[in-house]
Amino acid sequence: MTEKDQLEAAITAQGDVVRKLKSAATKDKAKINEEVQKLLALKEQLKQCTVDDAGEPAAPKPAGGNDSTPGNRNLSLKTPKGTRDYGPEAMALRQRVLDQVVSVFRKHGAETIDTPVFELKEVLTGKYGEDSKLIYDLKDQGGEILALRYDLTVPFARYVGMGNVFNIKRYHIAKVYRRDNPQITRGRYREFYQCDFDIAGTYDPMLPDAECVKVVCEILSEVGVGEFVVKLNHRKLLDGMFEACGVPADKFRTACSSVDKLDKTPWDEVKREMIEEKGLTEETVDRIGEYVTLHGGPELVDRLAEDEKLKKIPTAMEGLEDMRLLLQYCEIFQVANRVSFDLSLARGLDYYTGVIYEAVLLGGGADDEEITVGSVAGGGRYDNLVGMFNPKRKQVPCVGVSIGVERLFSIIESRVAGKTRTNETQVYVISAHKGLHLKRLEFLNKLWAAGVKAEHSYKLNPKLLAQLQHCEEYQIPYAIVLGDGELSRGVVKLREIATRKEEEIPLERFIEELRVRLSSS
Repeated sequence: MTEKDQLEAAITAQGDVVRKLKSAATKDKAKINEEVQKLLALKEQLKQCTVDDAGEPAAPKPAGGNDSTPGNRNLSLKTPKGTRDYGPEAMALRQRVLDQVVSVFRKHGAETIDTPVFELKEVLTGKYGEDSKLIYDLKDQGGEILALRYDLTVPFARYVGMGNVFNIKRYHIAKVYRRDNPQITRGRYREFYQCDFDIAGTYDPMLPDAECVKVVCEILSEVGVGEFVVKLNHRKLLDGMFEACGVPADKFRTACSSVDKLDKTPWDEVKREMIEEKGLTEETVDRIGEYVTLHGGPELVDRLAEDEKLKKIPTAMEGLEDMRLLLQYCEIFQVANRVSFDLSLARGLDYYTGVIYEAVLLGGGADDEEITVGSVAGGGRYDNLVGMFNPKRKQVPCVGVSIGVERLFSIIESRVAGKTRTNETQVYVISAHKGLHLKRLEFLNKLWAAGVKAEHSYKLNPKLLAQLQHCEEYQIPYAIVLGDGELSRGVVKLREIATRKEEEIPLERFIEELRVRLSSS
């Protein structure tokens, strides 16, 4: 059975699972959504599994049956699991989103850096909690045990610690790699871009943290993905809550990883996991449940500050004071309506030490069921990570946020109607009849020298209609039309492609006139 046959059989079986769940008397929406995502992922794999789809006959084998020569084999051509190709239209949309993200980062004074795509494996291990199993290991490379970077935060901390950098505000946009279970329709890949914004240095409480929240809100508003909320919590408050509920100190992190699943998993399942797999008592877990259902604003801070159990735990009180200050700054930054103090937010990464946050899209409805993406940004404070990489163990406090640009891209790509422009050409140089290709090159060179983005046909004598159709297809706004009659009179025709309006422009002024029109449009 070929891989294609196996996928088709798996799709049929998975479709039966989804239909049975949907027809059941008691509908488990979370389970249905999970199985639907599996079905969509299988369909995506089948789409990529194109074995001789064009119907072309396989190349004949050479005499003697030797089939080792490249090109003489039937290849199963597909991208690796959890990856995809991006054509011109997809890349145009992606670049637009990245430009919007970078403009916000730069507005806040950030500078950019870059780090290697792979790190020493020991740099990455032990930093991601239970997700460490998702790190891509590489084989021994000349005596170095390496791994592909899992995120941009740990490499940044290594950069700061190794280079004795004591304060920096940086952004970094690069690919990271995770051996995760891919969900293509939800923007979850094994190779994907992250867009990080971090502030490293010793500053007064919550000032950098509040700016990170502001950056997230500005980016999501600028990109235009719809309504969203930024959930806020504090790692010290979480630890204090676990202590108040009777969780042993050595199980804080594992309890945290269970609570972190509440955005995707019902409380009953999380409760079962904490009791059966994490070894917590039912009484302890019930106490945790009373806290993690709470969310609100400054009024919730006041309520928790009066909680008799939490009042006995100094770290919990420190976390509440930080939250009080952060919410005050969010009010001043005019993003208070976008944030929610949410005790169910846990973020399972081991390196967080203070404020944590996560941006989630709101709404959606039935039409958006197949493009549900969940969290679209997340981050927090990690004050102890840099010291792991500094020779003198000097700590540099850090706080940052990572934008899930792949997930944003999945949403925007699904909403786009019509053809997306894939080039930035401003003017196309056209010859109206034969024998003008040298003149085309002359005008093209003048436009390039003036900084105008220009193109022409690569045929010596292209048809006029074909050139005009090219402009319309690729949405090029203007064309310069050259003809012997116009050139003899010292003019060229400037054509506006959308309206098909033409105007004669003197040769000595055609670039200036073109610039005026480009600036006004």
